[in-house]
Amino acid sequence: MGKIYKCWTVHRLTEAWYSLAQDEQNALLGKVSNCLKQVGGEAVITCNISWSNEGVGAFGVEAFPSLEAVQEHRRLLDALNWGRYIESTSYLGTEMQPM
Repeated sequence: MGKIYKCWTVHRLTEAWYSLAQDEQNALLGKVSNCLKQVGGEAVITCNISWSNEGVGAFGVEAFPSLEAVQEHRRLLDALNWGRYIESTSYLGTEMQPM
């Protein structure tokens, strides 16, 4: 199957995020980054688009070695209560081959 790509968008940060002090936000982002590394994933790109879009603040693409890695990544994020801090949408896909 090859790599699994995850495209995600952050629609908004929640009040729970804003209630964290800056150092707590940074620590949480570090843990989120470690979750990705832990499963062998990589951040392909992360973009701030809040300056050009009122409905979405950021988007990114991550690459995972397998579907099992994607699932483990989700479990790790759930253990951090990551969904409490952001409202987001994500899509999974594989690379399209030329016809």
